[in-house]
Amino acid sequence: MWKQRTDPVLHIELRRWADLLVIAPLDANTLGKIANGICDNLLTCVVRAWDLKRPLLFCPAMNTAMWEHPITATQIQTLKGFGYIEVPCIVKKLLCGDEGYGAMAEISTIVEKVQEYLEQLYSNSLGEKQ
Repeated sequence: MWKQRTDPVLHIELRRWADLLVIAPLDANTLGKIANGICDNLLTCVVRAWDLKRPLLFCPAMNTAMWEHPITATQIQTLKGFGYIEVPCIVKKLLCGDEGYGAMAEISTIVEKVQEYLEQLYSNSLGEKQ
């Protein structure tokens, strides 16, 4: 916690430090918070302060019934409208026993996306330095 004006603020320091942000899993609760601008914890504060020139990848994960609710599609579109990148959920047998969409993308898929965006970031920054 900060005590005076010049002390670092954690969510701002994290925003400055990170080249890329990955939210995996992104549950329905946090999706709703981010889509509506609520920042009541460290993650949502970092997202709210995020530099929109840097990639933010999100990986939805929730029960199929929650995934299929119409508000979910609206909230996903809101995040995409901010320029955030969705790593889509997949069909799988969920922990609750239901089978359908809602399972987080495979880790290998998420890692591939992260590598893709980091390569773009670093190739762009090298090009700027030359």
